[in-house]
Amino acid sequence: MKLLRVGPAGAERPALLDPDGTLRDLSALVPDIDGPLLSDASALDRIRAAAAARVLPALDATGLRIGPPVGRIGKVVCVGLNYHGHAAEFGAPVPSEPVLFLKAADTVVGPDDTVLVPRGSRKTDWEAELAVVIGRTARYLESAGSALAHIAGYALAHDVSEREFQNERGGTWDKGKNCETFNPLGPWLVTADEVPDPQALELRLWVNGEPMQHGHTSDQIFPVAEVVRYISQFMTLHPGDIINTGTPGGVAQGRPEPRPYLRAGDVVELEIPGLGRQRQELKAA
Repeated sequence: MKLLRVGPAGAERPALLDPDGTLRDLSALVPDIDGPLLSDASALDRIRAAAAARVLPALDATGLRIGPPVGRIGKVVCVGLNYHGHAAEFGAPVPSEPVLFLKAADTVVGPDDTVLVPRGSRKTDWEAELAVVIGRTARYLESAGSALAHIAGYALAHDVSEREFQNERGGTWDKGKNCETFNPLGPWLVTADEVPDPQALELRLWVNGEPMQHGHTSDQIFPVAEVVRYISQFMTLHPGDIINTGTPGGVAQGRPEPRPYLRAGDVVELEIPGLGRQRQELKAA
């Protein structure tokens, strides 16, 4: 299933995208697409049954905002330097263990919402990523198979980053990762049964129509199952938590000078086939 949330920011309602592209209203069945729903197999089965019976009312998508596909996110866990191509463009050694950092849940916005370039920014950068959405409480998982069983689904994420704040202003990466609007997510949460192999996905990103990133999850240093298993050794993952699994090569920071960092007025588009497409216009904060 392709689950999503539509409507004004803070007042989104749950919806489903039919295979024929028709948007269907789920608000009579479930209150939201969130952790409690994703951990409730019976509720998900009710949605599947209603979709199969074609009894869900259609929504007019004209002018309708698409919000983040998950509401009330607890945390966003991110993996840095998780593609061989991305590590190579920085001249960085391949990490021996996953590099982890956190983004605040309030950085998450809809897939086509405005991204704000922070005040004083000179190095705002793009990162197309596969996001994992957790569906069952995960702690101290022991195997890749168990890790995959705890995944509710997958989504497209944009891990926007300010490199000067991240690397040149002291401390950890947090300053460059947690600016407002720095994690567009969606358009859909695609349930795990429709993504049989998360290591077989293509990622693309364009800036002002120019191709910048073209990667594949097969290039991940630590595959999705290992990422989930590993993270569960250090923190409890709850239903509705998000994991951004890293970005392929092609970011602005990895390019020759003058590096084409993002500015107000730029347009970024990104896509994972089957998981949807995003489009953001950048404005000054």
